[in-house]
Amino acid sequence: MAEKKKKQSKKEELDKKNQEIENLTIMCKRIQADFVNYKERTERETKQLLEFSSADMIRKILPVLDSFELAFKNNEDFESFKKGIELVYAQLNDILKQEGLTSIAAQGLKFDPYKHEVLMKEKSDKEEDIVLEELQKGYELKGKILRHSKVKISG
Repeated sequence: MAEKKKKQSKKEELDKKNQEIENLTIMCKRIQADFVNYKERTERETKQLLEFSSADMIRKILPVLDSFELAFKNNEDFESFKKGIELVYAQLNDILKQEGLTSIAAQGLKFDPYKHEVLMKEKSDKEEDIVLEELQKGYELKGKILRHSKVKISG
């Protein structure tokens, strides 16, 4: 009889542990499913963010496009046309500056391989590795180089 009670007790204990394992397994599967759903949702949101991240910038540039169209319509007088194009350039430049774009200084400075790319080297009376001419402007966006300045340096 005592042995039967012992077996019964062990069976109840085993059933209890099996039930606990089943509950933990179910909880683990739910957490795993929640994580998969979270991952898919964040991937979807990131994709949407990337798709529409340029919309704000494009919205800011549309007036520049309008200004170009207006300048092309009124192109009879060359001086007025030239002044209009200069104003459009300034308008575009202002928008890009507001977004964090800055040009990289080069002219007359010492060559910096992190900001400048040497295209030509020329003998000069100046100290070696001084930028003599900027052949193409370089730009950085909020401290990150987008395009190196292409330069001619003294040799």
